[in-house]
Amino acid sequence: MGMSERYRLLAPVGLLAVGAIALAGCAEGDSGGSGSAGETTVRISGGITGSEADLLNQSFEQFTADTGIKVEYTGDKSFEGNIVTKVTGGDAPDIAIVPQPGLLKTLIGTGDVQEASDAVSSNVDEYWGEDWKSYGSEDGTFYAAPMLANLKGYVWYSPAKFAEWGVEVPKTLDELMTLTATIQQKTGSAPWCAGFASGDASGWPGTDWIEDMVLRQSGPDVYDQWVANEVKFTDAPIKEAFDATGEILLNSSYVNAGFGDAKSINSVAFADVAAKVADGSCPMTHQASFLSANFLTVTNAAGETPTVAPDGDVYAFLLPGVKEGELAVEGGGEFVASFSEDENVQKVVEFMSTPEFADARVKLGGVISANKGADPSLASSEFLTEAMKTLQDPSTTLRFDASDLMPATVGAGSFWKGMVSWIDGTPTDQVLSDIQAGYDN
Repeated sequence: MGMSERYRLLAPVGLLAVGAIALAGCAEGDSGGSGSAGETTVRISGGITGSEADLLNQSFEQFTADTGIKVEYTGDKSFEGNIVTKVTGGDAPDIAIVPQPGLLKTLIGTGDVQEASDAVSSNVDEYWGEDWKSYGSEDGTFYAAPMLANLKGYVWYSPAKFAEWGVEVPKTLDELMTLTATIQQKTGSAPWCAGFASGDASGWPGTDWIEDMVLRQSGPDVYDQWVANEVKFTDAPIKEAFDATGEILLNSSYVNAGFGDAKSINSVAFADVAAKVADGSCPMTHQASFLSANFLTVTNAAGETPTVAPDGDVYAFLLPGVKEGELAVEGGGEFVASFSEDENVQKVVEFMSTPEFADARVKLGGVISANKGADPSLASSEFLTEAMKTLQDPSTTLRFDASDLMPATVGAGSFWKGMVSWIDGTPTDQVLSDIQAGYDN
C-alpha cells in the first residue's frame, strides 16, 4: 500500500538541521498576491514527516526565489485519518499531498477539491501518461497530478552472500523458490525476513506481497478486475496468490531470519528488516524502493554504513514473473490535490507537476519520480536511478498499488487486518472471506 508517511519516518536524521537552516533563509519579501493582508504563503499538508518533510520544503527554494511565493509544508503522522474531517469542517489546507487514490476519491467526494488547471492537465499528459492521469481522476474529471513515486516488489538481498553461496539473482518465480530452498539447505537457517508492524497500518507489507503475486501470476487484466471488485478475494486467482506467498511467509523454515519464526512477522516493524539484511543475518526481504533510505541508518557486519550496489553489502532485484523477461510492476505515489482557486496556490500546484520540481526533490536524495521529463541521473544512488528509469520506461507495464485503489474499508481496512490474521494462523479461506466482507461495511 502507499503509506508514504510511514515509509519516510526512517530517512537520515542528519538532514534535519540542514533543512531547518535552509528554510530560515526563505522568501523574506511579500508580493501581496493571496490570502489575508497580502499573505503569500501557500500551505501544504500531507503524511510525509521527519527529514523527508524538510527536504520537501527545500524543493521549493528556487521556486520561491523566482516567484516570491512562500511554500510551507507541514507533515502530519495521522494525515489519512484527519484530512477528510478537516476538509468537511472547513479547515482544509491550500494543498494536500494524498498518498492513496482511494483517499483522493473520498476527498473529491466532499466537493472541495479543485479541478486541475489546463496547465497541470497538459503536464500530466506529457510527462506521465494515461494510467497515472486516471488515478488522479474521478468520473472522467481530472483533479490531482502525481508527485513522487515508488516501485514496489523489490527483493533486497546481500550480493556478497550470494557470491559466497554461489547463487544468482533468479529470473522467474520458480527460480526464486529454488533459490530459497538452496539458501536454506546451504545455511540451515531461514532465507527470508519480513515485518508487518506499522501502527494502525499493520499488515500493509503483506498486501504488497499479495498484489505482486496477483500481477505476476494472473496478469494486469485480472489485477484490474480485482481492484474493481469484479474478481473477489475469495476467487481462485487471489487464493493462488495467497498460497504462493504462504510458501514463504507461513513457513518457519523460510522466515523470519534474524527475528524468530513465521509468527514473529507481525511484531517486527516493517523497516527493521533493513538492519538484518545489511548485517547479513537476513538473506532476502521483499519491500519497495523506499527501503533504500533505511539502509542509510543501519550498519553492515563490520559496523559501517552498508554500500547499496550490485557488488556491495545490499542490492535489490524486482520480484520476477512466471516467464523470464515478462514483467508487470506495481508502483505507488502521492497526488497533489488543491482546495483553493487562489492564483498563487494554483502556481504551486502547476510547479509541482513539472520536471523542474521532480528534479529539485530527486536531487535532494532518497526519492524518485515517474515524471518522464525528470533526470534519473540526479537520483541519490545507482539503485534509485535504475528504479526511476524502470518507472519512466514506456514499455514497463505499471499498476498502482491495489489496496490503495480499493475502498478504504477494504484496502486500508479488512485487507491490512486480514494479512495480520493470516500470519497469526487463521486459515486462508477464512481470511479471504473476512477481507471480502470489508466491501459490505
